[in-house]
Amino acid sequence: MTEVIDGLDEVVDRFDAVVLDQWGVLHDGTTPYPGAIAAIDALRSSGKRLAILSNSGKRAAPNVDRITAMGFPADAFEIVMTSGEALWQDIAAGRVASRVLCPITRASGDAAAWAEGLDVALTDNVAQADAILLMGLPDGAVPDQFQALLDQARQRHIPVLCTNPDRASPRAGGVTVTSPGALAHDHVDKGGAVRFYGKPHLPIFRAVEAAIDVPPDRLLMIGDSLEHDIAGGFGAGWATAFIRGGLHAAQFADADPTAALADLARAEGAPMPTYSLHQLG
Repeated sequence: MTEVIDGLDEVVDRFDAVVLDQWGVLHDGTTPYPGAIAAIDALRSSGKRLAILSNSGKRAAPNVDRITAMGFPADAFEIVMTSGEALWQDIAAGRVASRVLCPITRASGDAAAWAEGLDVALTDNVAQADAILLMGLPDGAVPDQFQALLDQARQRHIPVLCTNPDRASPRAGGVTVTSPGALAHDHVDKGGAVRFYGKPHLPIFRAVEAAIDVPPDRLLMIGDSLEHDIAGGFGAGWATAFIRGGLHAAQFADADPTAALADLARAEGAPMPTYSLHQLG
């Protein structure tokens, strides 16, 4: 049964390392959540090793720059692993054969920055591509605007490389936006081929586990998505802590947290977390 807690200090001594999601846990994309920086400082002071595991289509370094610019200490996190970094490493190591990519991104230039150092070409013409690179979506994007491109990918039998499996992401002011995972899962439902990178898929959890060199039963995953953070951590054998004030904040605003969490887990077909708390700090 999930243990409802007021703060991490109640349970953190049970673990050697804490792995955190970004959006919905540390920040809303632009601003740290109240108390988040202080909570990270407290975890560091208690001697806990910290890592970030993010379904970000960008590589690790830009994500470090983002959180540092928000005021989080530059050296707070021993490891920053993103789904975009995982794909970059796979292409660099020859584990992915695709070399001509047609990108879908949140902002112009994101794909070029991500591809730096790789022997790949980027094209806006899907007819010339051997894969779609699904990194991000502009805020406010309508998924239908990418349907023609994805239809062509299915017709040509080329894969989609999805580096953000999230279906939705929180933004400032309690706004929720559509994320690449929504397109990717719809593409699968229509018969398309998708290779997912990131949570909840086991390889990225094992990569963090190996890099930080801590056994699964001494690791705590903190996130605001039952589908990705909690299910992924559960599958890896980690303990998990669910943040109610992130992606699903509206569903917990005026509800009993235990009942609302059970309803959400049932609706998403996800496991219940080990712990539940409102926010990190």
